[in-house]
Amino acid sequence: MNAKVYDFNLRLSWKILSVISRIDRFDASWAAIERLEGGNLRQLRHIATIQSVGASTRIEGSKMTDEEVANLLISIGISKIEDRDSQEVVGYFNVLDTIVDSHEAIIVSENNIKNLHNQLLKFSAKDTWHRGDYKQHVNAVEASFPDGSKKIIFKTTEPGFPTEDAMRR
Repeated sequence: MNAKVYDFNLRLSWKILSVISRIDRFDASWAAIERLEGGNLRQLRHIATIQSVGASTRIEGSKMTDEEVANLLISIGISKIEDRDSQEVVGYFNVLDTIVDSHEAIIVSENNIKNLHNQLLKFSAKDTWHRGDYKQHVNAVEASFPDGSKKIIFKTTEPGFPTEDAMRR
């Protein structure tokens, strides 16, 4: 092999090795960024979940703060769920988790909505009679204020056939 070809091949090999080295360093950096971002996304999901669970169950009358919700969700495996607020929080958390993890596979249908309602109330012995079924009583969503006053935010559909018809639509 002549010296010029050998020199050219040697420089080309070094250039290729240099590019491969840069790609390898970028790949390692990218993996570190993904780990960091994945951790941030998990933390944001956790915070959003706690706030959603807290706010949604407070609409239903729960008195638990977001901090109490977070503490309950941390200790689910080691404590009994006895009070109604805790039962609602854990049920809501499990349903929200199901929806977040499986949203692409869940078809919005009357049957699936009833199934999610059943899961929502599965920890509440008091609610056994209407798990997975439509409401039987009139209710409204209301805001409770620090001074003890309440204000109806909106009235829900009447129970019975009006609710069933609305859900089917």
